[in-house]
Amino acid sequence: MKNPAIRNLDPLKQELIRTAFDRTQGKTGRNLAPVMMSLITQANQKGIRFSEDEMTLILQFLKEGKSKEEQARIDQMVAFVNAAWKKRN
Repeated sequence: MKNPAIRNLDPLKQELIRTAFDRTQGKTGRNLAPVMMSLITQANQKGIRFSEDEMTLILQFLKEGKSKEEQARIDQMVAFVNAAWKKRN
């Protein structure tokens, strides 16, 4: 969370990212999906949209310190969240 790219974001986005980061500590694979959906929902309720670059940054944080297998599960979770999100819109 000390990454300069985070510090340059809107404070509301920073807070949502911190919350998501805190909620994902110790979680793996599919357990991350509800947290990411919650982040997106909270952001939408506040009129906040994350750019593709910002989402990539968030995913990099989620993958830090994880094994290659766990990183692959996170990528699968992202695909799941993306598919679910497209169905909702």
